[in-house]
Amino acid sequence: MSSPESVPSAASSAPSAPSSVSATVYRDVRPFGGAVAELVAVDGVLVDAVPDGAAVEVVEGGGRMALPTLVDAHIHPDKTSWGEPWHSRRAAAGIGEYVEGDVELARAMPTPVGERALRLMSHAAAQGTRAMRAHADVAPAFGLSGLEGLAEAREKLRGIVDVELVAFPQHGVVRAPGVTELLEEAATSGLITHVGGIDPAGFDAERGAADGEQLGTVFALAERHGLGLDIHLHDRGETGLAPLRDIAARTRALGLQGRVTVSHAFAVAQLSGHELDAMADVLSGAGVALTTVALSATTILPFRRLAERGVRVGLGSDGVRDSWSPFGNADMLHRAWLAGWALRARLDEELAACFELAAHGGAELLGLDRADLRPGAPADFMLVDGECVPQAVVDVPRRDLVVRAGRIVARGGALV
Repeated sequence: MSSPESVPSAASSAPSAPSSVSATVYRDVRPFGGAVAELVAVDGVLVDAVPDGAAVEVVEGGGRMALPTLVDAHIHPDKTSWGEPWHSRRAAAGIGEYVEGDVELARAMPTPVGERALRLMSHAAAQGTRAMRAHADVAPAFGLSGLEGLAEAREKLRGIVDVELVAFPQHGVVRAPGVTELLEEAATSGLITHVGGIDPAGFDAERGAADGEQLGTVFALAERHGLGLDIHLHDRGETGLAPLRDIAARTRALGLQGRVTVSHAFAVAQLSGHELDAMADVLSGAGVALTTVALSATTILPFRRLAERGVRVGLGSDGVRDSWSPFGNADMLHRAWLAGWALRARLDEELAACFELAAHGGAELLGLDRADLRPGAPADFMLVDGECVPQAVVDVPRRDLVVRAGRIVARGGALV
């Protein structure tokens, strides 16, 4: 197999007659580690052959394995300290204290949120992320600065990574005066695709408010402004399950099927057997999706069983070097590794399922076409050294080449 240095080379072999059609041929690649083949991209889509008379550019793959690029279904770029001076975190117990840490860290970092977010999102794209759903805190401490910073980064990365934006009330809605008004402002700003929510029966049920007060607020916003919903549920047991059933019921009642996601859903991760199947049927029937971030063996969702029952599940990075945790790298191939580790995956089919969660689970969640390297699929893929998909999950090889919509966007782990 040729060295990584050979990957950037490209040879043009345009026909003598002018042509309005151009094609890029990625030659000597092995889709999913199989037989050597060519991937032909025309107008951002893979085709089965070069069109007659097309102007052709050839890129040598050097026998590398071609894999679909990945989707980060849950990430918080506004909180990140990636690339910033080291920040020593203090002990925290409960969401309220972590939220205080968010504010302290944001005030301590010298770099504007838009610049930090762009740095992290660019790194993610260079590691093979083609799309992400990004959450930005909306609270009196920040106003809409997080959303505006992420929107600025999104614009600079247009054509490289697709970004959905969530106005996320990390500080709560009921317990944080002024947040409802900020969410309304965000909903009318044109910046966001989703309204968020957080633990309506636990963290955000203070001051004697009814559990449904937050959900009533965010569902009304979503319905009024034609937005999706992405609600964080960290609560376990019935404190987490009751709001989940409420979310499913509201989704059906308002006709929002396919537009509502619950992130984390730790209470679902605790279920098994008939209880898990019953909850999966409730979610599937309401068209409510889930995301998981592979934090641990006790919190990762049983995504294969959920998918069998018709529930869409995506994988995400969550926070990356923020006040909640010093860990994270926005590399979705590494996140697939973490999912395998959390599940104690051993068989090839188990490891491959973790990759498919990162590649296709998130794509389905975000409503994207499946990048499965077949003719008609988006020309979104990456070239790596390796034998097969399970090995790639375990070894997390360098992304030698990342292709988006048929064009090279990154080489050797850096954007071009």
